[in-house]
Amino acid sequence: QVQLVESGGGLVQPGGSLRLSCAASGRTFGRYGMGWFRQAPGKEREFVAALPWSGVGTYYADSVKGRFTISRDNAKNTVYLQMNSLKPEDTAVYYCAIKPWSAPRTDTDVDYWGQGTQVTVSS
Repeated sequence: QVQLVESGGGLVQPGGSLRLSCAASGRTFGRYGMGWFRQAPGKEREFVAALPWSGVGTYYADSVKGRFTISRDNAKNTVYLQMNSLKPEDTAVYYCAIKPWSAPRTDTDVDYWGQGTQVTVSS
């Protein structure tokens, strides 16, 4: 199996930035697409950003496009989410997710989930 550990969440003021990291371990031979989802209280988990193992082609939710950037370092089995110009509506628990090869863009795509990291955007 694969374990995913997120880090980098925290409290930030509107307009600020955070960088989330997700490190995969336990199955380093796997070739996975990786991505991020988020869930706010009272809301369903929603897609944020993802990219495939190849790194060719990135996908973003319309709500974060132009503000968030996803990247990965396959040698370190790590995916990152650089979040700029944060808004209060970005407040959520952010979950790292992986699936074989291609970018995970829906809940049903996902094989493994991280434990989540809290991002709070508030003045």
